[in-house]
Amino acid sequence: MKISEKVFQYFLYAIIVVFTILCVLPFWLVLVNSFASEGEFLKFGYRLWPAHFSFSGYEFLLKGSQIYNSYRNTLTVTIVGTVLAVAITAMFAYVIANPKVKYRYFLSLMAYVAMVLGSGLVGFYIMIANWLDLKDSIWAMIVPYLLNPFYAFILVSFYRSLPYEINEAATIDGAGDIHIFFRIIWPISKPAIATISLFYALQYWNDWFLALLFIDNDALHPLQLMIRQLISNINVASYVGGGASYQVSVPAGVIQLATVCLTIGPIILVYPFIQRYFVKGITIGAVKG
Repeated sequence: MKISEKVFQYFLYAIIVVFTILCVLPFWLVLVNSFASEGEFLKFGYRLWPAHFSFSGYEFLLKGSQIYNSYRNTLTVTIVGTVLAVAITAMFAYVIANPKVKYRYFLSLMAYVAMVLGSGLVGFYIMIANWLDLKDSIWAMIVPYLLNPFYAFILVSFYRSLPYEINEAATIDGAGDIHIFFRIIWPISKPAIATISLFYALQYWNDWFLALLFIDNDALHPLQLMIRQLISNINVASYVGGGASYQVSVPAGVIQLATVCLTIGPIILVYPFIQRYFVKGITIGAVKG
């Protein structure tokens, strides 16, 4: 290798290292400063390494009941919502991709129009709160995201890449559409299904807007809305304690960082199990656009 090529190679390595540090640095600052004392955090702000470590933020956060309620709500919404959304989206995409379905183009057009135009906020609120009567219900954070047209079209492209002779062979053997889908198509679609599952899980885990619209009961707040409430001008002690009153000095800044750390932990652990499917699934699903 020539000297100029080596210099260019080292230059690329340096860019990658710098970019990696810039990506990791915000997470490091949040994690490390969540263990700082409130006085030090107010005085020095974000530091790469605090002079004194303190668990005051975590202790204050874990003493109340709100963090446990929010964790339960977020886990319930994420697990139930992801399972239902993936099943509904996969079946809807299979119907659109099946050349024997008579109204597949009409269904595809309706999904495309919904994806492009969306819905008005007022009509959306009236439908969820009044017509479906989901106000202050955990289903208000699940039902609106059960079918994402963009994810459905990714699965449609994946299904169309599969040989249709598989369906014909199964039909000759006497298998019905439900049997073909769940016993044949679903197992061979694991890369695409895993990718869509990760997308839905992230969407449900990170969402706070639906809770802000439809949930007034603090006991039903998810983690993301809990972070928003802590950042807002509210009685932090009363909120974290589930309505209780504490005669203590609230570590407002540190407790926000501690909440962020407790919030992002579980969803990060999902990536190692999905990673081997992720690139393959999204690439295959995007081949035909």
